[in-house]
Amino acid sequence: MMDVLEWLDGILYYPILIVILIGAGLYFGFRTKFVQIRMFAESCRVLAEKPHEEGGLSSFKALMISTASRVGTGNIVGVSTAICLGGFGAVFWMWVIALVGMASAFVESTLAQIYKKKDKDGSSYGGPSYYIQDALHSRTFAVLFAIALILTYAGGFNMLASYNLQSAFEAFSFYNPNVTPWIIGAIVSLVVFWVIAGGGKRIGEVAGILVPFMGGLYVLVSLVIIILHAGVLPAVIGQIITDAFDFHAIFGGVAGSCLTYGIKRGLYSNEAGVGSAPNAAAAASVSHPVKQGLVQMFSVFLDTIIICSATAFMCMCCGADVVPTLAGAPMVQTAVGTLMGKTAGAAFIAFAMSLFAFTTLIGNLYYCNNCLAFLNGGKPLSKEQMGAFYFISALLVFVGAGLSMAAAWDIADILMALMCFINIPACCILGKRAYAALEDYIKQRKAGLNPEFHAADIGMDPDTLDFWK
Repeated sequence: MMDVLEWLDGILYYPILIVILIGAGLYFGFRTKFVQIRMFAESCRVLAEKPHEEGGLSSFKALMISTASRVGTGNIVGVSTAICLGGFGAVFWMWVIALVGMASAFVESTLAQIYKKKDKDGSSYGGPSYYIQDALHSRTFAVLFAIALILTYAGGFNMLASYNLQSAFEAFSFYNPNVTPWIIGAIVSLVVFWVIAGGGKRIGEVAGILVPFMGGLYVLVSLVIIILHAGVLPAVIGQIITDAFDFHAIFGGVAGSCLTYGIKRGLYSNEAGVGSAPNAAAAASVSHPVKQGLVQMFSVFLDTIIICSATAFMCMCCGADVVPTLAGAPMVQTAVGTLMGKTAGAAFIAFAMSLFAFTTLIGNLYYCNNCLAFLNGGKPLSKEQMGAFYFISALLVFVGAGLSMAAAWDIADILMALMCFINIPACCILGKRAYAALEDYIKQRKAGLNPEFHAADIGMDPDTLDFWK
């Protein structure tokens, strides 16, 4: 089974998905005149806006839900795994996939806002399944995407998050590889079941509290360690650039190169173009779709350029050995141990991993709820059906804790690739709507207005849209 997983993982990512991701990101960048650069300050400004309608979900809250999924164990163990298995150059390619991916994130989330639906209570919902069905008129591909997302997030990603969480406890003396993973998996699955049974509102509340706290604390500790080792920083940056452009090493073994590991772990961390964040973006109450596109674009920057880089520089500056045996939590615990001591360092990372993994788990299931409703004709499942789904989801969290590292990563990578193969082509076809909306937004901002969206202003028939009629 592992041989099959590794073979399929290699085929999907090189060269197919690497070409699609970078190609699409560059294409969206050119078509939006590199919105990720020229509108970055505007994306920060929009974050502070209140909901457009009283009682609606704010841009910031929608950002926190999507960031709960983006900012997770991949920011800690994903980065260290990429460095240990791919070398320092993997960090450079993580930056590349984030910078080009910011344009992809903008397009997919803007489209989700344009084609979002209005619920009975006046709130909104949507995502790739909805714009694929309504704009491309393909129920088949919309259903395939919804199924792929549910399998990826309730299955692959949540099993991986559970594995990564329990792996952070390997440094402690009480850890028994035959018993401890299952105990931790059982505890986590029970807690996750309690939270998700409370519905999307509780998920948003929990994520809104934990995400800023865990992200800020982790980056602060990382910065302290980097500052203490500032003398080696120039050499580390030089090594990143040198390794990133060592084409002989890259093309001598592409599957295990810094290029592949950087892109795979970068994509897993920021999810730009995967089609997950648009599900949260569609729920935001904003006066113009571009506002939420800008907010989700910022989320990619926050995830990879800030938090992943903090992990990378912390690990590379501390002098830890870059060897496969330290891949995952051990390398990060070694780095933090240079500041806090070995025991305290291991405890801090175990704590951080618990928070990161927990918010990832509940954020992932928020997306699944949206796709389950889509498969059910736009209506929420019954309490009994949702209860069964929550039970299965919690069971998968339990199972994931006992997987091997290779199996956990391969399953997540393969399922994530399937989502990209559906969402990115759809965004390329429908992208003209997002580009037109961006120009309309800029035009209104230059006129000193708070932009408001009217379908006719971008050449669309208002009757073809549900929320913006």
